[in-house]
Amino acid sequence: MGLIRYTAIASVRVYEIMLFLRALLSWFPMSDNYVMSFLYNITEPLLEPIRKLLHKIPALQNIPIDFSIIVLLLLLDVFRMLIITL
Repeated sequence: MGLIRYTAIASVRVYEIMLFLRALLSWFPMSDNYVMSFLYNITEPLLEPIRKLLHKIPALQNIPIDFSIIVLLLLLDVFRMLIITL
């Protein structure tokens, strides 16, 4: 059980790092960058549903900041804490 728990926690941590790198690299103009394309393909499947849910909140519709990465980081942190406590 310890190995499964450790692997799950490490996987969540790696995904959080990829989200952070995606957010950081989005500030720099890059065209056809393999790293950015990889990060986008890995992180977008979880970010898109959160982005759609946040877009339904009227106060967040006209803000040019994407809060979906922050929400996903918080959710992943909660998930990691649940894994640790089980």
